[in-house]
Amino acid sequence: MSTKENLIHFWKEKNIVNNPLLIDAFRSVPREIFIAPNLYHLAYVDKPLPTIRNQSISQPTTIMIMLEALEIEMGHNVFELGAGVGYQAALLSKVVGSEGKCTTTDIIPELIHATNKNLTTLGITNTDIIEMDGGEGHNENAPYDRIIITAACPVIPQPLIDQLKEGGILIAPVGNLRGQTIVKGIKENGRLELDYLGQFAFVPLRGKYGFKELENIHE
Repeated sequence: MSTKENLIHFWKEKNIVNNPLLIDAFRSVPREIFIAPNLYHLAYVDKPLPTIRNQSISQPTTIMIMLEALEIEMGHNVFELGAGVGYQAALLSKVVGSEGKCTTTDIIPELIHATNKNLTTLGITNTDIIEMDGGEGHNENAPYDRIIITAACPVIPQPLIDQLKEGGILIAPVGNLRGQTIVKGIKENGRLELDYLGQFAFVPLRGKYGFKELENIHE
């Protein structure tokens, strides 16, 4: 049976996670809270799981690859585009701690409701949960030390680059509807200097900076 400790051992063995704050956050946040009861037995299997509105909670290893690359620290101010049901926001909130802040956004009302419920259940109070098109960013809490996008996007939204601090890091899956490359951008002189972390597949971004092919699709 897969357990938290099995995953942690795998990540350490493969040198996927070196940030002890991430390991502590993973240990402290119960993934089963974010999935349906009939899936509890799969909570620590290393694969994505369905949630609501045709969305999913990402594979634990994918989440850790992205968060490790984000180089997140205690006290950071972090913006997340794509709250989903709140699992990654919960991890982020634990890592940044009481001196830090997390802003998470989603365009789908049911997901915002679920995130609110889940983070309230966990007693998390350092996170703003906002229903909006996250591609526009959220100027009220900017500038951000770190920005993470959890949905596939054709391009990195310019407002997010603008709201990232100089020297800050942005992580995003960029590509088309068939597959994406996770990119790591470090802001230098107002632009992102990019590195590439491998091929993945994410649910598509909606909204102004999402895929135009989805505009006429109704769930």
